[in-house]
Amino acid sequence: MPKNVVNPEFLPILEKMPSFDGLSDRSLPEVREIFMTAVRLIEGRPLPDVETQEEYVPGPAGAPDVRVLIYRPRERRPNAPAMVYIHGGGLVSGHPEVDDPKCQVLASKMGFVVVSVDYRLAPEVKYPGAIEDCYAVLKWVHENAATLGINRDKVVVAGESAGGGLSAALSLMARDRKEYRLAYQLLIYPMLDDRTATKVDPAPDFGEYVWTRSANKFAWEAYLGATAGGADTPAYASAARAKDLSGLPPTFIGVGSMDLFLCEDLEYARRLMASGVPTEVSVVPGAYHVFDMFVPDAELSRRFMDSYCAGLKRTLGL
Repeated sequence: MPKNVVNPEFLPILEKMPSFDGLSDRSLPEVREIFMTAVRLIEGRPLPDVETQEEYVPGPAGAPDVRVLIYRPRERRPNAPAMVYIHGGGLVSGHPEVDDPKCQVLASKMGFVVVSVDYRLAPEVKYPGAIEDCYAVLKWVHENAATLGINRDKVVVAGESAGGGLSAALSLMARDRKEYRLAYQLLIYPMLDDRTATKVDPAPDFGEYVWTRSANKFAWEAYLGATAGGADTPAYASAARAKDLSGLPPTFIGVGSMDLFLCEDLEYARRLMASGVPTEVSVVPGAYHVFDMFVPDAELSRRFMDSYCAGLKRTLGL
């Protein structure tokens, strides 16, 4: 896909981005260093009206505590909405600090108490480690609602890339376990389907930039501990495998037109709508994977964030 298809605002940073291609040929420290090299391109400044606190919350049975970063507006209103935020990094890299700028903006702009999850990474900890860590944080948020000053009826889950996939799986898990009810799921170019790593896509140029087919295959197989695209991948690992999407919370799915995940994300959105789930979809023209993280001030990045913030406000009655 020629670079002239990329939105001009997103081109300059693309020249500086490291390649995630061929991750399987590299050592894990090298993979994580590639991710951190990319993250260093993100510029973020602390917002004076948001306070950040590190906390360790009880992990799943028999597992370590889960580290979280909590973002709160300094001037909090009672019964604030809460967001469990899940970072990206292909399930094999990343940490909550990556999303520091975005989580601060969501706390400041929307009045959310944001709890960002430092889940365990693959391949050291394979499925279901990451998703169970996320569920443990969801449990802690509900059980500590009074201390956090949040409204249990306005708890949403959100994440980008691998974190978007974990958010979708967490919504399925919450629906099925029937312990906690989510008010919304915000899925930002989510990594939903391990089969994308193995099948021939009708649009082979999707995923040429940033997150590529080979990177995707490496990441899925590290997390699953098995071949991607196999017959037995569980839905809590790969949300697109869920047979029934009914009863899920209202949903926003956003993705770039050049993203490897475009087809799987649009198909998930179609299935949500067919299941009666209120679903909003945004496709950003000329945008590659994680475009908004690296060029947050671009007009299309701002419009993208405005659109999902509007969806949150509308659905939660903020």
